[in-house]
Amino acid sequence: MLRGIATMSYWTDDLAAAKRWYADLLGIEPYFEVPGGYAEFRLGDYQQELGLIDRSYAPEGTPTGAGGVVAYWHVDDIDAALERLTAMGATVRDQPRDRGEGFITATVTDPFDNILGIMFNPHYRDVLSRRG
Repeated sequence: MLRGIATMSYWTDDLAAAKRWYADLLGIEPYFEVPGGYAEFRLGDYQQELGLIDRSYAPEGTPTGAGGVVAYWHVDDIDAALERLTAMGATVRDQPRDRGEGFITATVTDPFDNILGIMFNPHYRDVLSRRG
């Protein structure tokens, strides 16, 4: 039933600043935008979508601070990724942790109060290599 992440959405009070921050982090510009309301990037090996949405469009009752579900993006080097994120102004929430069997995770809060998870996941590389 669930076939993959279609779009990961982050809320922001400053869409222009969030768009610049993520463009710098990812090294790409958004491929789709709705002026003043939404910017979307396609990234990674599977071209997943990361959407930045002006918080004024959040459904009523949406929490205004970081919390809840954490999506982890695969990275090849946890320490290097964490160093880059913090140099760009992200705040460490959870230092790198070895979860066993080669899985290492860490989380940061971006400057817009969204949680960004990073993970070294050995299965990710296995699946990717099988895809060709």
